[in-house]
Parts: sequence; structure tokens; C-alpha cells
Amino acid sequence: MEDITSEILQQVLAESEKYSPEAFTPDDVREAIEKQKRSQRDFAALLSPAAAELLEPIAERAKIETAQYFGNGIRLFTPLYLANYCVNQCVYCAFNGSNKILRGKLTRDEIIRELNAIAVTGLDEILLLTGESREKSDVEYIAEAVETAAGIFSTVGLEIYPLDTGEYAYLREKGADFVSVYQETYDTAIYESVHPAGPKRCFSYRFNAQERAILGGMRGVSFGALLGLGDFRRDAFAAGLHAWLLQQKYPHAEVSFSVPRLRSFENHPEGGSHSVGERELLQVMLALRLFMPFAGITISTRERAGFRDNVLGLCATKISAGVSVGVGGHESEQKGSEQFDISDPRSVDEIHRAIQTRGLQPVYTDYIRV
Repeated sequence: MEDITSEILQQVLAESEKYSPEAFTPDDVREAIEKQKRSQRDFAALLSPAAAELLEPIAERAKIETAQYFGNGIRLFTPLYLANYCVNQCVYCAFNGSNKILRGKLTRDEIIRELNAIAVTGLDEILLLTGESREKSDVEYIAEAVETAAGIFSTVGLEIYPLDTGEYAYLREKGADFVSVYQETYDTAIYESVHPAGPKRCFSYRFNAQERAILGGMRGVSFGALLGLGDFRRDAFAAGLHAWLLQQKYPHAEVSFSVPRLRSFENHPEGGSHSVGERELLQVMLALRLFMPFAGITISTRERAGFRDNVLGLCATKISAGVSVGVGGHESEQKGSEQFDISDPRSVDEIHRAIQTRGLQPVYTDYIRV
């Protein structure tokens, strides 16, 4: 595992350790709302229990700043799971290597058929995913999928196991545009407990993945925590600070967030012990919008349709549509089990209409390769 000796990890852990959500007052929150440029302290205030009672004025300001930076456009995309083999034993994930599920991997021909089936819907952005197994989904296999996807879609994202800088550079050369890596939780003790086996146990290597991706030439990186594994306020604060510090260090990089909550999955129907409700999720999204108003925010199919629609244009700027979270499933039956239970199975056309109903503009292409 490559060590880039980044200073950001220690900064995030130190600031997270000092963060006391209960230390903020409603006046601290109101002051943060009114500012044009917000500090780390303002972000912490917006995530505090005091801010939970002021969501309406926070939302009003978030809507203004979302429109200022993103207009009325909402980007659409869909994920394509290439494989679900995994060597990790994450306790919250269906792909856990010890979980008895149907494992599968798409062949080259199947990848082409899946990509073409997705393209027919009008989508022009694809997110390629795999389980974390270098043996079953090696970098060359992923590179071939990226190269194929780049010939069909204007934007290709990756949500795979963390790589070294040179490997990210190789995938960038093949046509990958951005990388999503979620730390799951920034609480190191909880992180260790929910990752009992596998390379994902290495907290620092995963933490520095976005920086290695930028060093490898990726134009964009996405951050997030799986809300519910740890204290959601602390994890959201750490994820926001992580992204902010990296943006300061690499101002040219495009930064975005995803804010998934724990969900149930095959052989584990209770999902997790989280108590993060929609109101808490909304607070996290609004706080991220005001702290980094230029950052994209994706709303997951883990959330119900009504909630997803309500946050569009308010704080979310990107939404998935026509989603399958099993291996394949767009052109034919799924070849492998799903990663989690989705709550919004709507098609691309249905999402398109929902966006327009809110007076917003569905955006299929916002990047042109030259």
C-alpha cells in the first residue's frame, strides 16, 4: 500500500476529537446562516443539535446558494455493478466476504450490453462499481470496463477499492473522470470494529485514497460517511472537513459528497443499529451545502422517492435513476446479489418527470471530452 505521507489525516482526526456538538447555541447557528463564507466552526454549528431546531432558515439559505452555484440543473446518472466479489468482512455490507450470497462478475460482452442498455435511456454518466477483490476484479479488468464506458458515456465514475497513485493514473488514461471513496466512519475505534478482516482495515490507506486519485490526475473526487455507524454529527463533520482540506490543497479538483444511511441487506434484514432519521439526514446535507456551496451533493436510492424529490434544488444536485445494485441487471437478469435494499426504484423517465415537476432541469451531459 502506497504511503503518500499526507498531513490531512491527522488534521481531520484532531479537529474531530475536539468537536463538541452540544457546545453551540441557536445564536451561533444564526450567525453561521448569515455569513457569506463559513469557517469550520460555522460548519460545526450547522451540524449541532441547536441547528436541528432551525432547519427552515438553514434550508432557505441553502436553496439560495444551491441556485447560485448550480442554477436549476440536476444531474442524472446510474451505477453499474461489474462484480460483487469481496475479501473484506464489513459487518454492514451484503458484499461481506463471509456472507452467503450469489456472487457474480460481468464478462466483457455483458459489460458492453449493459452499458448500451443504459445509454438507450438517455443517461450520459455512468458509475462503475465492484466489490473489493483485486483477484476477481483486478485493475486491468476495471480499466477495460472504463475504456469501453468512455466510448459511450461523457462521464465515467469509479467506486472501487482504493488504489495507488499510478493505478489511478492508469484508469484516468483509460477514460475515468472521478473517484468515490467513502470512509464509512471517521471514528477509528468503530472503524476497526466494523472491519474485522480484509485490507479495508487499514484506515489511513482508505482515508488518503482521494488525494492519491487527484495526484493520479482524476478531475473529481467524492466523500462521505455511512451515517449510522458512528455519531452521525461527528462523521459528517469529519467528512466535510476532509473534503474542505483537500480542496484547499488541490483547488483544481472537483469535490462532491454522497450521504448514505445504513440500509438492510440480504441475510441481514435489520441493516444496522442506526437512528439517523430523514430530518437528521437533511440537516447534514444542508450543513454541507452551506460549508462548501460549490460542492455537488448526490442523493442515494437508499432514500425514499418523496425525500429524494424534496431535496432536489434545495441541497442535492445529483440523483441516480433506473438503478440496479446487483451485478448487471440493466440489460438482463442480475448476475449477482444486491449490495443493499433500495427505496426508490423509479426509471429514468420517472425521475426526469419528477425533476421537471419541481421546476428544475434534468441534466444528462455536463462534460464534453475533447
